[in-house]
Amino acid sequence: MPQVLSHKQLLSIAEEFGTPVYVYHAEKIAEQYSKLINAFKNTDVKFFYACKALTNINILRYIKSIGANIDCSSINEVKLALYAGFTPERILYTSNGIAFDEIDEAKSLGVNINIDSLSNLEKFGEKYGHAYPVGIRLRPNILAGGNLKISTGHDKSKFGIPVDQIEQILSVVHKYNLFIRGLQIHTGSDIDDVDVFVKGIEVLFDIIPHFKELEFVDLGGGFKVPYKEGDTETDINALAQKVSEAFANHPNPGNRHLQVWFEPGKFLVSASGYLVTQVNVIKKTSATTFASVNSGFNHLIRPMFYNSYHRIENISNENGPEKKYSIVGNICETDTFAWDRKISEITEGDYLVFYNAGAYGFEMSSNFNSRFKPGEVLIKEGKATLIRRRDSFEDLLQNQLL
Repeated sequence: MPQVLSHKQLLSIAEEFGTPVYVYHAEKIAEQYSKLINAFKNTDVKFFYACKALTNINILRYIKSIGANIDCSSINEVKLALYAGFTPERILYTSNGIAFDEIDEAKSLGVNINIDSLSNLEKFGEKYGHAYPVGIRLRPNILAGGNLKISTGHDKSKFGIPVDQIEQILSVVHKYNLFIRGLQIHTGSDIDDVDVFVKGIEVLFDIIPHFKELEFVDLGGGFKVPYKEGDTETDINALAQKVSEAFANHPNPGNRHLQVWFEPGKFLVSASGYLVTQVNVIKKTSATTFASVNSGFNHLIRPMFYNSYHRIENISNENGPEKKYSIVGNICETDTFAWDRKISEITEGDYLVFYNAGAYGFEMSSNFNSRFKPGEVLIKEGKATLIRRRDSFEDLLQNQLL
């Protein structure tokens, strides 16, 4: 059975810990990870959780406990991963437009490194030569993803070294006798067409023969999760089959064995997360009826930033008659979560829950308007545990010099 928290459980958490509050369901994360492991059971594959989606240390420790590795986008994420107990070989660091000293630090920590610019590849070669294996992030010039803001593989994207610069890449590799252990591509997020991944593999197959010490190809992440009725999740079983077929149809020179790496982030944690809020004000106008909650895009920026959809339910009156409401926040900017959405009748004081809030929810939150960041709660084996306390006034002053 799919792992879902009930309205009763969410109401209990709201009453015990207050709102707004992020709630994460551990078993749902494990369920999503199991889908990946089961689908790719006949493939030599590694999964690295893209922790930019959610970095609470308790979530990282749980993800480690179920067997996943971890993908990091900054040196501080690398340090969080180490703090959570991941060993260096289970950590992947993929740089993006950063100063070389960050790559230098990642190397000193002994983690897997992907480099995404010719400039830093040259600096790495000059300093380390063949002594430390490294991966190269390539830009495949493929447009994919649910929104241009989360598409990273197209020809105007800042990410990776364009594949049409392969001669320049090889020049640097040969100049310093670099040990290129892996090739990585990532085309975007919210991808439901598994053929996009196959296109990426086909791009790599043209390049693989140039790298004699290659051990893995990294196909990134971006698996789609369903947000609203009618949405479908990336067909992981179909993806596994097509990846297997692609490798079977493109034998490597010398029959080299290559491991396949993926970097799922949202796929693992999105559906595990819920944002529970309370209604402050009902305001009827000629255009709509607003239900203003005790949150805003300072807590959940995705609808304003990506125009994303989050299912919203009234868990205080789940069986009430449906009426249309515009769900808005309480900060001094337009922060509309939903416009004219049919929801069970809402009264002031009711609790509303936002679904699919586990990825890029708390992680992108801020103290805008000098409002507090919400608390976070983890439910594991039916037990609710506070894993981050709600901000206090002292937190707003913590790093200021008074």
